[in-house]
Amino acid sequence: MKIVCQKADLQKSVTIVMKAVPSKTTMPILECILIDASSNEIKFTANDMELGIETVVTGTILEKGQIALDAKLFSEIIRKLPDNEVVISSDNRYNTLITCEKAKFNIMGKDGEDFSYLPFIERENSITISQFTLKEIIRQTIFSIAANDTNKIMTGELFEISGSTLKVTSLDGHRISIRKIELKDGYSDKKVIVPGKTLTEISKILSGELDDLVDIYFTENHILFEFDQTLVVSRLIEGNYFRVDQMLSNDYDTKITVNKRYLLDCIDRATLFVKEGDKRPIIMNISDDVMELKISSQIGSMDEIIDVALEGKDIRIGFNPRFLIDALRVIDDEQVDIYFMNPKAPCFIRNQEETYIYLILPVNFIG
Repeated sequence: MKIVCQKADLQKSVTIVMKAVPSKTTMPILECILIDASSNEIKFTANDMELGIETVVTGTILEKGQIALDAKLFSEIIRKLPDNEVVISSDNRYNTLITCEKAKFNIMGKDGEDFSYLPFIERENSITISQFTLKEIIRQTIFSIAANDTNKIMTGELFEISGSTLKVTSLDGHRISIRKIELKDGYSDKKVIVPGKTLTEISKILSGELDDLVDIYFTENHILFEFDQTLVVSRLIEGNYFRVDQMLSNDYDTKITVNKRYLLDCIDRATLFVKEGDKRPIIMNISDDVMELKISSQIGSMDEIIDVALEGKDIRIGFNPRFLIDALRVIDDEQVDIYFMNPKAPCFIRNQEETYIYLILPVNFIG
């Protein structure tokens, strides 16, 4: 095999596929990037058996072939090469020569035939959305997935298609995040649980442009994202997602409308008194069109008042400030509506169209 590419093109492609290289594995071949120039395109592939990424590399094929190279070493070599043309060639014994200007690197590769190829996905049952929309949906929900897999379903997000609506849901036992968007076309109903890791890595690759599209294909066990000459294939999480609709309610005794930026800045200031791992709640005391926010810890305390438009009963309720910050940060509206039932029931942050819903459980406090 012998290929010629610009360093910038190589680096871009390596950065994309590195997201599917496992940090730990018992299969050394999975620690490699497959360089496949056996057809008319140069393709880089990485696969950790849960997540696989393949991308087309801009370049010229001088001799067809393929080779698997240690991903970490190959990535570092490419990163440190001069910004110029790079030639990569390998022989029948998998010796690989990487040259750029006067720099030459000799590394041992592995047989490309031993590499675990991405599963074949039938190009059926797809939806198409903009890269901007997908990136935004992930940003606005991903913080609510569970960090550990004591319950694996909580480490993923539910993608639910119903007619022309896509609803994405995440939860971690303390909060729920829901985003709904209208698709341009109608599709057959579908429910799949996509691993959070997959969505996090895709979000890093997406251009985020409105005019750039993503085709998303579904099979029984996999989901495929296709965009910008890149394929991302992921296993789905098996099982039935939680019945989130049963946890949602439109009933409320108290509703406030508040400037999002004022509230977010106020809660952010309050966290100055909360050390990492400290579970100090922020107390909201709402009455007479004002909200008093209080927090106290061994370091000190803060007390601040902001104006709100109050509808319904007064209420005093406590929350983990981090959960409020996470939700408010991803809402783009200038004013937000927050609904309360009582001090022991969750609050809901949602707009009238319910294109976003954030449910946050309160915390008990003394005093």
